[in-house]
Amino acid sequence: MKPGRRVTVVSHGPNCLDGLACAVVAARYFARRPFHAAFASNRAIDEVLRKFNPDRPSDEELWITDISWRSDETTDHLNELVDQGLELYWVDHHKSALEARESGRLNANFTDFVLDMSYSASRLLFEYLSRRVVERGESRPGLMALRNLVTTADDVDRWILKVEGSRELALAVRAMDQQEAYKALLALDSSLTYGLELRRARDRVERELQATLLLANATCRVRTIPARGLTVIAAECDGYAGEIADRWRERFNNGIFALYDRRGGGISLRRTPDCRVDLSRLAGAFSGGGHEAAAGFEVEVPGPTRAATLANMIVEALERGADTEAA
Repeated sequence: MKPGRRVTVVSHGPNCLDGLACAVVAARYFARRPFHAAFASNRAIDEVLRKFNPDRPSDEELWITDISWRSDETTDHLNELVDQGLELYWVDHHKSALEARESGRLNANFTDFVLDMSYSASRLLFEYLSRRVVERGESRPGLMALRNLVTTADDVDRWILKVEGSRELALAVRAMDQQEAYKALLALDSSLTYGLELRRARDRVERELQATLLLANATCRVRTIPARGLTVIAAECDGYAGEIADRWRERFNNGIFALYDRRGGGISLRRTPDCRVDLSRLAGAFSGGGHEAAAGFEVEVPGPTRAATLANMIVEALERGADTEAA
């Protein structure tokens, strides 16, 4: 590794706690180097990566975290940059990314990569860079102070929800401007003491939650699949899809929630504790991905019968067994 290389991190966004935490981890580790953090949605990631075209790739490092691309053209573009000297790293934990790699796709010529479903991407990146600190005899106290942050991000991103305050932090981040959230997380101490902007966002969340719950209740549509004993619950929301699913999960048995977010146009999938449908495979049927218990995708769903249309889409996919086939 050449000293002084400029580091660019492209991570999952907008306002994903795990994706933001990846950028914070990298920023702390590379604090002495030129550094830039960028964020991309699943819909925009290919375009963002193909626009990365530095004048001197041999002076650059690119880290792609908590997200994968779809197009072979993007892989070709990355390989061209690697041929010109770019150092390329990838850290991801989504099942869809692992399956794509195993099927022969996403075969860029990485300097190194970590693909592992055991933890969230930010925790994987933290552990990877922490090992590098030990191996190289480096001193990175700023990085080491982030253990609580990555543990919190891991807890909420994989929908474990056993760490106190994890959902609160994730929701506060979602209520903030993306760059504002990134800077607020970058400024956190090891105890995760909220600064002024995070406190304001937390208070704003409470008000916004009430509004989005009203919208979800008003638009909720329910379909059943008797042959599989499944219930599909579709609704619209204005942010906080995971929170809605969590509040509704006691109302349904063997249920799948499909929540259309008016803010970004994305669709979040969640399931009740007794449901064993692999949501990452279900989302893969719509070119999305994620985890077994929490996933998502992006498609155009027209109104004004959006929730009913979405419910029908999910039912049709389940009836043809989309959740049991690799995407």
